[in-house]
Amino acid sequence: MDRNTIIGLVMIGLILSVFTIYNQPTEEEIRKQQQELALKEKRESEKEAKNKVDAKKPEKAEQKSDATTVAAVNEGGNGSLVFLENDKLKIYFSTKGGQVSAVYLKEYKTYEDYKNKKENPMRLFAEGDAVNQLVIPLKDKTIRTSNYVFNISEKSDNAIEFSADLGDGKTVTQRYELDKGKYEIDYRVGMKGFGGQVDPKNVLLNWDVAYRKTERLFSEQRRVSTICMNYDKEGFDYLSEMGNDDSEAEDKVNWVAFKQSYFSSILRPENGFSKEGTEFKVKTYDEGHDRSWSHLKDFKSSLNPGFSNVSDASVSFNWYFGPNDYEVLRSYNKEYDEILNFGWGLFRWINVYAVQPLFNFLVDSGLSLGLAILLLTLIIKLILVPVQWKMFVSSAKMRIMKPAIDELNAKYPEKDDAMKKQMEMMTLYRESGASPLSGCLPMLIQMPILLAVFRFFPAAFELRQKSFLWAEDLSSYDSIWDFGVYIWPYGDHMSLFTLLMAGTTLVYTVMNSGNMQQPQQPGMPNMKVIMYIFPIMMIFFFNNYSSGLSYYYFISTLISILIMVLIKNFFVDEEKLKLKMAERKAANTANPKEKKKSKFQEKLEQMQKMQQEQMKNRKKK
Repeated sequence: MDRNTIIGLVMIGLILSVFTIYNQPTEEEIRKQQQELALKEKRESEKEAKNKVDAKKPEKAEQKSDATTVAAVNEGGNGSLVFLENDKLKIYFSTKGGQVSAVYLKEYKTYEDYKNKKENPMRLFAEGDAVNQLVIPLKDKTIRTSNYVFNISEKSDNAIEFSADLGDGKTVTQRYELDKGKYEIDYRVGMKGFGGQVDPKNVLLNWDVAYRKTERLFSEQRRVSTICMNYDKEGFDYLSEMGNDDSEAEDKVNWVAFKQSYFSSILRPENGFSKEGTEFKVKTYDEGHDRSWSHLKDFKSSLNPGFSNVSDASVSFNWYFGPNDYEVLRSYNKEYDEILNFGWGLFRWINVYAVQPLFNFLVDSGLSLGLAILLLTLIIKLILVPVQWKMFVSSAKMRIMKPAIDELNAKYPEKDDAMKKQMEMMTLYRESGASPLSGCLPMLIQMPILLAVFRFFPAAFELRQKSFLWAEDLSSYDSIWDFGVYIWPYGDHMSLFTLLMAGTTLVYTVMNSGNMQQPQQPGMPNMKVIMYIFPIMMIFFFNNYSSGLSYYYFISTLISILIMVLIKNFFVDEEKLKLKMAERKAANTANPKEKKKSKFQEKLEQMQKMQQEQMKNRKKK
């Protein structure tokens, strides 16, 4: 590393340090943020407690009245709550709009409840966070059913039906059924008496949701949240995860999913949503917004349910509220598992057809998650042993060739002799049986697996709230030291698995540093310096990532180091390899006609001749 490089790195370090100190919030700002967050949490707790009390009122009122009697209602009023539940879900409905008001998943907890060992069901969204309403455009006004108080026209242990008389014989009904052992409800919407007053194609269903925070790292949960849709012809598509985005339907839509990191709501109509009028929008919250610390994003959709008529017709839906668990989603046979971000193309195939089945087998066998990841890593590395063997032999040959290559570099120091140097170098490689490209193919084989796993572990539902060693939740970062203050660009904590991963990567880099060729041209970057900087960059990049992912990379690199040591000390004798290469070179030198020149070498010779002719012509001028 030269003086200029050292000065540059020191300057960068100083700039980052000054920037961190300058942007560090003051104690007064920190106290203000903490007070605001505490106040918001208090309001949410009070609101949730009120919801639980109000939820019991419709049940008592219903026992005193005839549930089959439908009374006319006027626009306005606050409505009340009633709920259905099974062993997996507890769903609150509001008579204001006859809509889904809140959803709780009984088998899961928020990170805060998991950390504090509380047995509360996980709240996916609460009252005021969601809307599902019909939008009916009449000649003189537009009816939005969320503005009307519905009567409970039918109620049983697993079903509830809401009905609203809108006057002049116009009625709207909404029926929900929840069976045991399921994450979904059956939802049916009916219309009567609107014939001649509205075109069925113009009746839309609005579905909006604002998810609540449920995971440890709010920024990561928000980052991967978006709207997904499955088109009848074009297949799976989604809106951007990075910021605000919107889209109009390109085709008939088979289903729509409001997806976050580990849970989703998926609305699937019986016959698909029509293209006309169907659109989607996802919106992030600006800093200072009332929901910026409690909700992920605003998911909004306007869907055309495709009513056949409005005189007396209904449409049916299936509504999933549950985990982004690959096996659960796949069991519906509706391509729901496409919402899992396993990567695209080859990377997704590797995860879906290799990594996921193998990981499921290990987890289903009763192993702990940490041990399952260890065995998964070991199996993958054993499969790739021939690849690593090939890479090691190639690197050993290049080490043996290094003195001869250095001689050629010294023999042809000028740029004008670059073609001659390249020709002699190719001849040297061919005669010795070595190639600088022979290690590239094995690396290309390993790279898709490396990148596929990078997508797999952050999306693997199995890791959620599973502990291992010091990591309390493998789906999130493993902090061994919380700083209490944010340090840019590192964060507010120290992840041990990330440090171990970076450490083993640095050791592996040092072990392979002898194979790196130094740049001969001035101004070219020093590859050794770049490779040494990479493990340091990983500390910053992976500090907030899933500890399961960092653990996998740590174990994978550690096994690679052990395999390399075993190959070097017990399976590959570099002295014998050196002797074998020397014998091959001698044989090729003694019988040069036995080995034909490659097409690449022939083209290289032609280019050299052309270059020499051009040089002669320049000298003549």
